[in-house]
Amino acid sequence: MNFLIDESSRYYFWQSAFRRFCRDRLALFGSVVLLIIILGVTIGPWVYQTPIDKIDFSQMAALPSWQHPLGTNDLGQDQLARLLVGGRISLAVGIAAMAVAMVLGTVIGAIAGFYGGLIDTILMRLTDLFLSLPQLPLLLLVVYLFRDSIKAIAANIPLVTAPSEVGIFLLVVLMIGGLNWMSLARLVRGDILKLREMEFVSAATAMGARPRRIIWTHLFPNVFNVIIVAATLAVGNAIITESTLSFLGLGFPPDVPTWGQMLYSAKDYLTSAPQMVFFPGLAIFLTVLSINYIGDGLRDAFDPKR
Repeated sequence: MNFLIDESSRYYFWQSAFRRFCRDRLALFGSVVLLIIILGVTIGPWVYQTPIDKIDFSQMAALPSWQHPLGTNDLGQDQLARLLVGGRISLAVGIAAMAVAMVLGTVIGAIAGFYGGLIDTILMRLTDLFLSLPQLPLLLLVVYLFRDSIKAIAANIPLVTAPSEVGIFLLVVLMIGGLNWMSLARLVRGDILKLREMEFVSAATAMGARPRRIIWTHLFPNVFNVIIVAATLAVGNAIITESTLSFLGLGFPPDVPTWGQMLYSAKDYLTSAPQMVFFPGLAIFLTVLSINYIGDGLRDAFDPKR
């Protein structure tokens, strides 16, 4: 009977949270915009099959036209085709880096909050150490020093046909995710510290449940709402960070059209061809803005006070 009550209350919680989310107009707007962007970068290259690497010097920095709806870059390459393909890479980096940050933050926060004592002290001091690091300078330094090494490692991996792109992708994802897990770890730790003192945890312990089972079966579902909100915000942060790296020339190779790389290539044409900067900048702006709106909507939807 208790199981049925628990399941029904959990269903009502998710249902009410979904209703609150649907009443948030900005969150719905962000969801629609993000869905359009995802569908565009996923299906768009199959529909709009203009090559991304076709060079036409007669169309250098051309204005938008029927032939090139978003114009061309300084090499006469189609901007729309590069924007769609680059969106796949930028979103993939954002989602993968978010996954790395969520795994690290959840595991470290859950272990620190549940076990406490010396383990908590060590993990939280480690968290403070990472929080004190200047993230962007450290990220630039690591990418600059190790990008050639990671490319060599990727070249030795079977079935990898583009070791340069794969190596940079892995390095960027691991570094961005490895430098953005600390806030989630603190949030998860704080919730676990409160939850471990509750009766259902004491009952599970009395029944002989192991700590691992208590953490992932009984405690983890109760902090899942915090993780969802943090995950949405982490995606936007990762996309901006990758764009910053590419804009500074330390991201993906020049022939890989990420949104940040497109901005980097267009920086010398701000006055003569502003459309080269406008469209990739608009894509980054709309993507990050919609993700932030979704994150705010999820935070309000899962707020216990509501």
